[in-house]
Amino acid sequence: MDSKWMRLALDLAELGEGAVHPNPLVGAIVVRNDTVVGQGYHREFGGPHAEVFALAEAGESARNATLYVTLEPCCHHGKTPPCTERILAAGVRRVVVAARDPNPCIDGGGLACLRAAGVDVTEGVLCEEAQQQNEIYFSFVRRQRPFVQLKLAVSLDGRIATKTGDARWISSEQARVEVHRLRRKFMAILVGVQTVVTDDPLLSVRHVDGPDPVPVVLDRRGRVPPTARLFHEHRSPIVATASMPEELESALRASGARVWRLPDPGSGIDLPALLSRLAGDGIDSVLIEGGGETAAAFLDASLVDKVTLFISPLLIGGRGAVPAVGGQGVEHVDDALRLERVTIEWCGPDLLYTGYPIHAA
Repeated sequence: MDSKWMRLALDLAELGEGAVHPNPLVGAIVVRNDTVVGQGYHREFGGPHAEVFALAEAGESARNATLYVTLEPCCHHGKTPPCTERILAAGVRRVVVAARDPNPCIDGGGLACLRAAGVDVTEGVLCEEAQQQNEIYFSFVRRQRPFVQLKLAVSLDGRIATKTGDARWISSEQARVEVHRLRRKFMAILVGVQTVVTDDPLLSVRHVDGPDPVPVVLDRRGRVPPTARLFHEHRSPIVATASMPEELESALRASGARVWRLPDPGSGIDLPALLSRLAGDGIDSVLIEGGGETAAAFLDASLVDKVTLFISPLLIGGRGAVPAVGGQGVEHVDDALRLERVTIEWCGPDLLYTGYPIHAA
């Protein structure tokens, strides 16, 4: 029964998607006599935690009941009081937790606090599912840099645009809707300057409900047009550059953009420095959407944590067509970057291929 109730809590946690960054998704339910008497989820950053909503709904029924929560309850004063205090005050008899919170302020402390107070604690129920659900949060806390996911929409022959640069639309309408669901999960969305020049994308969430990610444009030499739509559709987009004319920088800042000057080690903008600065701004996740050279730069730097590939049933052809991943490439197949934990599913007529890069040790 623990797995049954925890799965319900995991489903509840999903309702907070896109609204709680950089906090984790968390769901909680209170069960008494095999009946749910209270439930809740973390709804917004800085707001009450899932346990608070669930216990408030349960009221007096929480006494001697079991609380199921997808992530270890907090035991420290942050933006809200410790959830462990609320649990103890409610008289909960047993707490079942899916995964420990890797935050150094918690990391087992919440469970220890509950056990010390005599609460029966069980941990590890659907732990892998809980960690997968919060892979962005776990990565951000442990590595202190944003979780980076590369999204590509390609033809069967691995092209993201024709020889003229035309890329609309390689993927199906169903895939485009799925991309907007994916965008909703991320705090930032990153493209190279050529994508802005060629496609003039909005980089917004339009087909689903949710907040727009912050656009980040890699513009090594200052070529981005200040008239681009993203500068007029978003608040405070970011342009990362190594060199930019003062006139262009002034025009971008006048439009509300933030211009970040970063080091250039000779091969392009210092990507670790960019990720470090994004982390300093509290941005826990970045979705890379284009183009081929940008994808290659992050892959070559071993900075991609996850790859999502939409493969459409069409052939573009042409030696001048744009490949999904540019750069120099490898000389031998044995040196190719490989993916693990791969999943494949249909998305309309397209295949959605997801995996995690195996980086060299």
